[in-house]
Amino acid sequence: MPVYQGSCHCGNVRFSFHAPEIVEGVRCNCSICEKKGAMMGNFVVDPSDIDIQVSDDFLATYEFATHIAKHHFCKQCGIYTFHQALRKPGHYRVHLGCVDGVDVLALPYELIDGASL
Repeated sequence: MPVYQGSCHCGNVRFSFHAPEIVEGVRCNCSICEKKGAMMGNFVVDPSDIDIQVSDDFLATYEFATHIAKHHFCKQCGIYTFHQALRKPGHYRVHLGCVDGVDVLALPYELIDGASL
């Protein structure tokens, strides 16, 4: 599997991960995903397949409702980078807009009905 690199806008949160080739994405219609408008990977990343590097203490986490999904973002620039998935707790979905070399505007995507969960 390829290794991808990514970061928030200011670079204080960096990450690399192993995943299948990125050829499509996923969007979700739950309340938080609808507001942030992010394109996520259509795969989940095992915790052993992601390396997260944070400068100082710039990684913040937002939880709501069930507190199972953990949405991570940079405290400095505010960019959502990845989250721990509701459907597969402890595993990650990556915001493809933060992944180097991925053109999210050109990717086809599937819509997940997270609003009904």
